Amino acid sequence: MCGIAGIITRNARNYSQELQKMTDAIAHRGPDSAHHEYYDNAALGHRRLSIIDLSENGKQPMFSNNQKECIVLNGEIYGYQTIKKQYGEYPYRGSSDTEVILAMYQRKKEKLIHDLPGMFAFSIWDEELQQLFCARDRFGEKPFYYTTGKNGEFIFASEIKALIASGLANPEVDQEALSHYLQYGYVSTYQSIYKNIHTLPPAHLLIWKNGEIKVLRYYSLPKKDRQISLSDAKEEFTSLLKNAVKKQLIADVEVGSFLSGGLDSSSIVAMVNEFLPNQTTISFGYDHEDSELKYAREIAEKYNTRHVEIHEKKEDLVWGILKVNPFLDEPFADRSCLPHFEICKAARNNLTVVLSGDVGDELFGGYSFYKVENELRKHFSYQNLITQFGLKLYQKFRETSFISQKNIQYNSILDFHQNEVRNFFDENQRKQLGITENYSQPYSFKADENSLNDIMRTDLEKFVPGNMMVKSDRMAMANSLEVRTPFLDVDFAEFCIQLPDQLKINSEQDKIILRESMNSYWTETIRNRNKQGFGLNIENWFEEESLLMFSDDMLKNKNHQVFNYIDFNTSQKFLDKGQKHWNLLQLALWAEKNHS
Repeated sequence: MCGIAGIITRNARNYSQELQKMTDAIAHRGPDSAHHEYYDNAALGHRRLSIIDLSENGKQPMFSNNQKECIVLNGEIYGYQTIKKQYGEYPYRGSSDTEVILAMYQRKKEKLIHDLPGMFAFSIWDEELQQLFCARDRFGEKPFYYTTGKNGEFIFASEIKALIASGLANPEVDQEALSHYLQYGYVSTYQSIYKNIHTLPPAHLLIWKNGEIKVLRYYSLPKKDRQISLSDAKEEFTSLLKNAVKKQLIADVEVGSFLSGGLDSSSIVAMVNEFLPNQTTISFGYDHEDSELKYAREIAEKYNTRHVEIHEKKEDLVWGILKVNPFLDEPFADRSCLPHFEICKAARNNLTVVLSGDVGDELFGGYSFYKVENELRKHFSYQNLITQFGLKLYQKFRETSFISQKNIQYNSILDFHQNEVRNFFDENQRKQLGITENYSQPYSFKADENSLNDIMRTDLEKFVPGNMMVKSDRMAMANSLEVRTPFLDVDFAEFCIQLPDQLKINSEQDKIILRESMNSYWTETIRNRNKQGFGLNIENWFEEESLLMFSDDMLKNKNHQVFNYIDFNTSQKFLDKGQKHWNLLQLALWAEKNHS
């Protein structure tokens, strides 16, 4: 895991200071070393976190055997040893996965991307073609940002802060991105918070040549559900998951696992045990009665792991926020990034690479709102205009059920999902705050508005890269830790995406395929667990006087920078110690940094 940066321009060697500033800005992503390489028209920089091929042969930027190509890579290519055998004609100098991409490029050019598994963001400069080829992994695990500089330079990096550090970018805030943040609590994976700083979306490649930029989608989620029995599905599920975990255990340093004691992380630990007895597991818990530590301990004992527990110290929340804030270049409202930062920090004391159970909910149907959506579409009032008209009249006299109310309010379960679930400021509230723009991202598929599976596909292309992977990458990299996500192995993920939704969720049960396949790997207590969030309720957070004072200093100050973007008077009615209040506080923190 690393940080990458580059400047494509004439006389690129004259940009050594700018490139140095860029790689310095992302030193946390790769503390082991920093290197820069130059062609006449390309300057490439890299910060290294050594994981595979720890020798000098693994250092980047990496030239090809004939020096005609040079690559910078952030990420890991899983199963690269097998791919390497298919490109035996290339004269390899080391044993890194990075060099395998160069071998693939020499034979296939940009078509290599269709055969490249893993999590990655990379750029290859082709000296003969005078062309830059960039790509980002299918699910957006690794970030990639780019902009055009003041003098027409093409500039790219792993994080926005590196682009700004170059001194060549002139960022302008994007009102659409601001609107998306207010609605959902994060900036879309298709945008950055700045108009003129762009993100390369997941599953896309970019080609720069002669000053022209082409961005193309190279991968789409499988669109059709499979017909498969539960018994066949269980067998395939377990086999594919084992294979995914096995590939992600490859490293020249120790690989451990996060263990929350939930179904997903317990399953990863169980699969790791097949290949790596006495693995290291790491758990984080708040010291209150609902702490997950006791569940994690059960699994750790079952698999005889070297178990590390991190107990939440009741430190000042403001101090926690200020620790995390430098690593977030955009407004970001997911409160779990605070405990996530702490578990990554503690993990780094013992490990360099950790496996995570992220994205199980989206693949197996684990969220409670999926259950609600299933009930909505089964209800007699769903998309029945006559029934809904009757219910509207009825509710003037009697209270109707939540399901009836939502079926009246929304046209479909997809409409409910996009405009109710994990929504904060609605369109009217955003307008009151002075934000009139709206933004809806594109998708690789046309969703059936009544399909639960298409709602899960929507989350895989929207929430996962826009929120979950941002949190995972930034908090891990803040601590120079690599986090891998076996559930996003492309073969395993595609299998789960295509499973019929009745193998994921019904009225009584969620995560059916996971429960049926992994049941024997868990303890009895884990089998009967419901999903538990990471952290205390927001109301508890605002009980801290220091947090309220911190908030008041910004959000009750008319002259604060945040009020360059939103209306002061309207904002005051949302300072209710709830989630909207928290989201405005995060926006204020970003605004302050943006003007510093």
